[in-house]
Amino acid sequence: MEVATAISTPVRPGWTAEARGTLRLAVPMITGQLANMAMQFCDALMVGYFLGVVPLAASALALSIQSPAFVASIGLMSSVGIRAAQSLGAGHRHTAGEVLRHGFIMALVAGVLIAILLWLAEPLFFRMGQEFEVVRQALPFLRLFAWSIVPTLLWQALKQYCEAHNLARPPMWSALAGVSLNLLLNVGLIFGKFGLPAMGLPGSGLATLLARCATFLMLAMWAWNAAPLRGELRAIHWERRPRWLHFRALLGIGIPSSIQLLMEVVAFAGAAFMMGVFGAPVLAAHQIALTYAATMFMVPLGLSFATSLRLGQAFGASECERLRRIGFGGLGMAAVAMSFGAVIFSVAGRWLAAWFSTNAEVVAIAATLLAIAGVFQLVDGIQVVGMAALRGLSDVRVPTLIAFCAYWVVGLPLCYLLGFKLGLGPAGIWWGLAAALACAAALLVWRLALKTRLH
Repeated sequence: MEVATAISTPVRPGWTAEARGTLRLAVPMITGQLANMAMQFCDALMVGYFLGVVPLAASALALSIQSPAFVASIGLMSSVGIRAAQSLGAGHRHTAGEVLRHGFIMALVAGVLIAILLWLAEPLFFRMGQEFEVVRQALPFLRLFAWSIVPTLLWQALKQYCEAHNLARPPMWSALAGVSLNLLLNVGLIFGKFGLPAMGLPGSGLATLLARCATFLMLAMWAWNAAPLRGELRAIHWERRPRWLHFRALLGIGIPSSIQLLMEVVAFAGAAFMMGVFGAPVLAAHQIALTYAATMFMVPLGLSFATSLRLGQAFGASECERLRRIGFGGLGMAAVAMSFGAVIFSVAGRWLAAWFSTNAEVVAIAATLLAIAGVFQLVDGIQVVGMAALRGLSDVRVPTLIAFCAYWVVGLPLCYLLGFKLGLGPAGIWWGLAAALACAAALLVWRLALKTRLH
């Protein structure tokens, strides 16, 4: 009798096994995120090194103005992966297909609205006190880049649907192929190679648009013909009218998630505008440091996606005893990874900055900012995984309040106080951002501990 009971009782994965499961799912996600970031990295590298300080500052300004809307829409689309994972965990495959169908509609609507708003953003640039030449060069780049948001959001919806099925490698390969195409198109459209017109900075925006369209089409063709998804995708009634019930379920997670991310990105965009007051060299240095920090951020971001989806699956299957192991395992891996990033930025900041610019002033400022970035890398990784983990548990309201307090009550006022009132300049603005991230990380870890406590 004892032997029969032991054999019939399922063995739940321990801490190490859960961490391995999260890491297996996270590695292709991290690679895919790094590939997406490589598009922006290559753009900034080519523009800064070959076109000069003003075009680099122009691209920084354009990317800063589009970041809040773009990242908020990414938060909106995160609901696709979470709802699909919860549906699959509960054994409802048809519902997961409806999540994707309604997710595509949300992606199209959000992408087009954002692109139109960015086309109308010209007055905002001049009201923020930016240099005329920087604004003049930023606008054509922004207006081409804006339309690339539409295929990116469609790709995000399909990517998260695939990942909810534990199929993370195909989105990774499509992202890598898109980066390669973007690099070739950048060379062709910025400098006039391969028979293409030399467009300068606007060519970089057009290259990103074309590459992102190709990235989505590649993943869509694979998913439609792949054995694990083919039957499910072809069973979806694509022609039917959308149902508000599905939109409400997606928006219930997506809107608070968008607000959470928007608060953080607005804080960083606000910091970029504060940097612009100090002139083009400082703004260019800010873009260099932020590009490196954002690239390293892709590691915990990929971990956050994997942690969120695995928590969603366990939550949908009512496997409550696994939630803490999955959530805090993801936090631990993020902390280890970002510790390495902190050391690299602190030790090699000047060398890294020199890759982007030959201007000695820009390199010196960027090296200082990278040293500060090394400090907040750790808390940045913890807060993004903590936020995503709570999202996987459908806990979005309290984290939204935490984000508001951390980034707007603490972060932005402290950036202004340290940067201008206390005379610390650009470094003070970055220390204000670090304080905001630390506040968010501490509160989110506390919240996750409460939500995964077994009674």
